[in-house]
Amino acid sequence: MSGNGNNELLKVEHVTKLFGGLAAVNDVSFTVNSGEIKGLIGPNGAGKTTLFDLITGIQRPTSGKVYFKGIDVVGMRPDEITSLGMVRTFQTIKIFEGMSVIENVMVGRHSRTRTGLFSSGFLLPRSRKEELETFEHSMRILEMLGLETRAFDAGTNLPYGQQRLLELARALACEPEMLLLDEPAAGLNPYETQELTQLLERIKSDGVTLLVVEHNMGLVMNISDEVIVLDYGEIIARGAPEEVQNDPKVIEAYLGSGIGNAKG
Repeated sequence: MSGNGNNELLKVEHVTKLFGGLAAVNDVSFTVNSGEIKGLIGPNGAGKTTLFDLITGIQRPTSGKVYFKGIDVVGMRPDEITSLGMVRTFQTIKIFEGMSVIENVMVGRHSRTRTGLFSSGFLLPRSRKEELETFEHSMRILEMLGLETRAFDAGTNLPYGQQRLLELARALACEPEMLLLDEPAAGLNPYETQELTQLLERIKSDGVTLLVVEHNMGLVMNISDEVIVLDYGEIIARGAPEEVQNDPKVIEAYLGSGIGNAKG
């Protein structure tokens, strides 16, 4: 097992993923310390989402290791990794049809509940108590995100920006120590993006560590303590946001789209 530094929450060691001999991710290593926001950017096809999949157990690396809280998570199922405290969102919104907003959030709380099928099925006192706690916890999250007035509406009836927030609410219901956000601002207007920026800073202040893949360079540069840049599956730059913005290799990677509004 890899050593775990005092503040080190996530450690990615020489991770490679091959598809048909081509490296989608090639020898990537970095750490994320507890309490920080780390941005992960890069042009289209850079390997950012594949890297998220490798970290969270959706795919298995061809080689390399991933440690969360000092535990080797390679080979663990995504739900097992979630139970350790690492939770992710996805590029594509995944709202459960036929469920209300509050029910969508309560589903996310499932990984933290303890009652089994028997007690739940027969509505035993412990199950009823846990169900009430789950409801109250989920409502507090909706209040934080400004969705409490829509709690009993169908999740699929929310406008796009609020559906993005609902997915974030469901992830927060898992009580993550670390949250991996895959393009949380995709499709949001400037006002919604500004609100998201403030929300992510609040989530950080509440003690959640963030690793963020994002198209919107303004958001990434505003919230990140450090930015990592991927291109063709390899890290080409890392450092403080202002350093990365002015790195010639980064500018070249984004040539044609402009780093100020790059999509990746």
